[in-house]
Amino acid sequence: MTEISPRNRKPARGASSLAARVLELVASGQASSRAELAALLGAAPSTISLTVGQLVERELIAEEGTQSSTGGRPRKVLRLGGTDGFAVAADLGGRHARIGLVLPGGGLDKVSTIPLVIADGPEETLPRLAETMEALAAERGHERLRGVGLSLPGPVDVESGCVVLPSRMPGWNRFPVAAWLEERFGLPTAVENDANCMAMGEHAVRPTEHRQSIMVKIGSAIGAGVIFDGRLYRGATGAAGDITHIRIEGATDIPCSCGKTGCLETVASGAALVRILRERGADVSSIEDVVRLAADADPEATGAVRRAGDHLGQVLAANVNFFNPDAVYLGGILSTLEPFVAAVRSQLYESCHPLVTEHLTIERARLGADAGVVGAGQFALQRAMAHALRAIGGAGPATATTESLGTRRTT
Repeated sequence: MTEISPRNRKPARGASSLAARVLELVASGQASSRAELAALLGAAPSTISLTVGQLVERELIAEEGTQSSTGGRPRKVLRLGGTDGFAVAADLGGRHARIGLVLPGGGLDKVSTIPLVIADGPEETLPRLAETMEALAAERGHERLRGVGLSLPGPVDVESGCVVLPSRMPGWNRFPVAAWLEERFGLPTAVENDANCMAMGEHAVRPTEHRQSIMVKIGSAIGAGVIFDGRLYRGATGAAGDITHIRIEGATDIPCSCGKTGCLETVASGAALVRILRERGADVSSIEDVVRLAADADPEATGAVRRAGDHLGQVLAANVNFFNPDAVYLGGILSTLEPFVAAVRSQLYESCHPLVTEHLTIERARLGADAGVVGAGQFALQRAMAHALRAIGGAGPATATTESLGTRRTT
């Protein structure tokens, strides 16, 4: 009998949970062979083969072609069954929404941006958003639409599908966003925080060895999503990554939208930069104006952007030292400015232990403005797969499957 080393020994898990993890890894593009699945999950090849075989029989996974290997027989390539299926997803910002069709593996098609004002409230915003999403899905074939994903710039309770105590989102608090979309589309729906969606989307296109990462979105506000051991980490109450309200010395007594003073958001966010530059006499009314001035090397704007990057880097350093991730990814409109990125990177190298930064990747998000759309679509496809598993009797309660896929909301 082959002895399993303590390093590779893992707790036994239910077949439905393992099947869900296999679907997740194949859907996200992190694994495309049985050998890769066995390595990532720490499971015996025979167990993986049995699970994959069952999923192939149910047409949830297909095996085709071959890929090169390091020796022995060529490996068959795994993909989701019915690759013509897709999700429609949107990343809703303060004054616009970016919408696209997300394919299994993280592919993106037919991306468009439409003007929407989130402050108009859900009753006005959601119908307009849904109309555009439906039109976009119809171009590819509505009969192949498998799920709907929405990324929102506020705290989301994934169990209820509601935004909870958001700032700058009047009328959205506790509005049943997921239920509204499910009734409109009649399909599995995933509603998530924008930073979490960006973390999920970026993780799907990064090297598989990057199992721990922090994605930071820096727009009008600041948020972060955490990937731990290849999965989105939510924390005990779903608030993991909420660095925006960490108090820092440089913020002094500036009031924050949370009701307290001295938060990171008050000195490092896009909204803070607009306020700071207007107080200094600059003609700015939006974060886009700040970016335009900094891109033109305006001294006041460039200096303010650098200081914002310093503040963010100071807060991130404590988190990076504690978490020791493989990578820190920067997204959002401020990440397009090199002085901001350079200031963050400089603070991390200065403030973190050398062992932590020795192999640390610090980069802009590879997906750029599309990271949130891809992540929301990935969540939606995972929800669809969870429903498919339950429908064929392979998974028991939906929560048992969706928990392993990083989505805890029940239907």
